[in-house]
Amino acid sequence: MLDFFTIFSKGGLVLWCFQGVSDSCTGPVNALIRSVLLQERGGNNSFTHEALTLKYKLDNQFELVFVVGFQKILTLTYVDKLIDDVHRLFRDKYRTEIQQQSALSLLNGTFDFQNDFLRLLREAEESSKVRAPTTMKKFEDSEKAKKPVRSMIETRGEKPKEKAKNSKKKGAKKESSDGLLATSKAVPAEKSGLPVGPENGVELSKEELIRRKREEFIQKHGRGLEKSSKSMKSDTPKEKGKKAPRVWALGGCANKEVLDYSTPTTNGAPEVAPPEDISLIRGTGPGGQLQDLDCSSSDDEVAAQNTKPSATKGTLGGMFGMLKGLVGSKSLSREDMESVLDKMRDHLIAKNVAADIAVQLCESVANKLEGKVMGTFSTVTSTVKQALQESLVQILQPQRRVDMLRDIMDAQRHQRPYVVTFCGVNGVGKSTNLAKISFWLLENGFSVLIAACDTFRAGAVEQLRTHTRRLSALHPPENHGGRTMVQLFEKGYGKDAAGIAMEAIAFARNQGFDVVLVDTAGRMQDNAPLMTALAKLITVNTPDLVLFVGEALVGNEAVDQLVKFNRALADHSMAQTPRLIDGIVLTKFDTIDDKVGAAISMTYITSKPIVFVGTGQTYCDLRSLNAKAVVAALMKA
Repeated sequence: MLDFFTIFSKGGLVLWCFQGVSDSCTGPVNALIRSVLLQERGGNNSFTHEALTLKYKLDNQFELVFVVGFQKILTLTYVDKLIDDVHRLFRDKYRTEIQQQSALSLLNGTFDFQNDFLRLLREAEESSKVRAPTTMKKFEDSEKAKKPVRSMIETRGEKPKEKAKNSKKKGAKKESSDGLLATSKAVPAEKSGLPVGPENGVELSKEELIRRKREEFIQKHGRGLEKSSKSMKSDTPKEKGKKAPRVWALGGCANKEVLDYSTPTTNGAPEVAPPEDISLIRGTGPGGQLQDLDCSSSDDEVAAQNTKPSATKGTLGGMFGMLKGLVGSKSLSREDMESVLDKMRDHLIAKNVAADIAVQLCESVANKLEGKVMGTFSTVTSTVKQALQESLVQILQPQRRVDMLRDIMDAQRHQRPYVVTFCGVNGVGKSTNLAKISFWLLENGFSVLIAACDTFRAGAVEQLRTHTRRLSALHPPENHGGRTMVQLFEKGYGKDAAGIAMEAIAFARNQGFDVVLVDTAGRMQDNAPLMTALAKLITVNTPDLVLFVGEALVGNEAVDQLVKFNRALADHSMAQTPRLIDGIVLTKFDTIDDKVGAAISMTYITSKPIVFVGTGQTYCDLRSLNAKAVVAALMKA
């Protein structure tokens, strides 16, 4: 049973709605729009919201969205067929009203679609009913029982019919030689004891007659053929020694065309492929800013090469052919975009985007462009590339606003410290990037308390103490009216991390610190005891921001780490609504050149924004994510 079925425009106007079991479809549909349609994640055509499963279809020509919702515990096989039938009938019935594409006409239009929908729903349900199981066939009803016994008998040395048919396809000469060899080795049919020939009451087929005559011919003349073949072999003298060597004339050669084995030349120089431009390999520039690399699609290059000979034959023909390929006069189909999307998918995978995510991205672009009319003077390659770029930029845009400076000032008005917790696996750079963020906060005039909650790794407290001493030298109290701007709160090793964090937050509230940065121990995502301790720290202290620190260097492994960290925090949390990761710190971004696909994979799989990007070893090497620059580097060859 369906919960609801609704049809609305991409502008947000509901044209028609069917209410089934559910009282309202507003919440699930709004979640679909917010999490899928606006975030360019339409690769699966399915979305799960609480206890409901939503399936949808986009009509890009008329800017419509068809959504059906049902309980996710149900398995309704007719939903896809129902959406296709409703889409086809609705657009055909109300084509004139939809083609006006004005909000006023859609509001004033009367879309009486209830009876038609109920008819299509009844037909879809009837077509999906389980049929009665068919009875098992008997041997008498099978095709093998209908064959005669003669067709299933094989003589010794005879090839099966399938192999004989395959051998006929290999050429006439091979067929005749194979036939002679097969029949020469075959036993005569008279010796096999089988009744053959019309005198025994058995009619021979055409193939059997030919085979029988061929056997009789070989029996009569086979010995003569063998002797002649042996004499021909013996008469031909064996060549001994080397063949005549190639003659290289010093003064010239009369048959130099035959002896010319050199590579073709152009203007006296051999034709060599031009070397690749090494400058295109570089992906980062000074200051961590990604360079805009020029990239041309392979389809455009092939099209340009194909237009060169036509231009030499006739200028008008080449010009009209080019205009014919550019002017948009039809709607895009899956077949038109298939080759371009395959190349785009391979390109994304080569740039370190996870394979399944690259497939979903290309599928989302295909759903977005299918049925859309191409613009004038635009190619399929440029249209698909532009849509993919827009989708990637939209994915990198944060779904949740993370503005630390504004949130810290809001916490100051409530006279409490702003708490940030860092988590991640071993060696990703949590302590180093915590020091970078501390320097950034100090530069903006906020005081920072660093809580050393990594009580496991040897030297963790000493590392933070060194960073604190260095930051205090850069921002001494004398420059801030005697106020201590950065301080370390530590209780040594082997203590409970959650208790140390709680004491640090209370100390910061009493001493008037603006921000508390909590450093935690590195742990693998599959270590249940350590993940339980991290979930306890987050649940007890309720930080304002939980940042996951991941390496851009490891690529897709960071995606697996992020997903499992989120899942472990949800599984091991003691709260009814568990606190999960809020943002990402992507470190070692300067080591990956232009293979920035890990940023796409991490934001796509979790919908978490990348708050900071680490690009070097100094305190100043901290950047905010520039979505357009990352996508530009990702799309360039």
